Amino acid sequence: MKIVKISQSSPDPSVVSEVVRLLRTGSVIAYPTDTFYGLGADIYNKDAVERIYSIKGRRSDKPIIILISDKKMLRPLIANGHVSPIAERLTDTFWPGPLTLVFNASDTVPDELTANTGKIGIRLPDNELCRLLIEELKHPITATSANISGEGSIDNPADVAKSLGGMIDVLVDGGKTKGGGASTVVDLTNVEPVVIREGIIAKSDILGVFKSNFFTYVLSLCRAGWPASSRFDCFLASFENSIQRCARI
Repeated sequence: MKIVKISQSSPDPSVVSEVVRLLRTGSVIAYPTDTFYGLGADIYNKDAVERIYSIKGRRSDKPIIILISDKKMLRPLIANGHVSPIAERLTDTFWPGPLTLVFNASDTVPDELTANTGKIGIRLPDNELCRLLIEELKHPITATSANISGEGSIDNPADVAKSLGGMIDVLVDGGKTKGGGASTVVDLTNVEPVVIREGIIAKSDILGVFKSNFFTYVLSLCRAGWPASSRFDCFLASFENSIQRCARI
């Protein structure tokens, strides 16, 4: 295992380039994110992605979250390149940050990442090092936690080395991460969004995004395909009850 030391907030460009070179050759890296350490690989390198499943002992029917460097990378990864008004509101509020959004994946996303579900979790991290790695690679990278499946997430390089040192190619040692909890995951693959994992961002904060502009939210749901017969009733329903139904929180 190669150890590469680097600052998370002010990464040395030459070190970033060295890590990217290793990613391009198919290396699996452990690296700091804005939550915990993650296992990274070029999402288009099938062998590297399959190694991540093997390293973690992760079930093949569990998808892997990916990270992007900016919002411009999002559209090519999702079906029809369509970012709904709901998704735009969430990304405008919480990205970059610990919010993972689940979309229907485009044909460009490898099946290994979606676990043949047709869905992909995507996040724009609040971490300069992560974004620079992805930007220079010009591809998203995987972001599943750097641990054995079922064990706790790791926020420091020493524990990553103890747990996975014999199985990964590179440990990007950026010191301790923020930790504090995993990213919150919201599924946007149906008309109504569903919080499927509450992490650092509370459900109440997700709900607050829709409460702050209720009528715009309802209109976006109607445009996205809510049955016509439901639209009038939705507008007549009480503010709180409608929001609770729309967000399923």
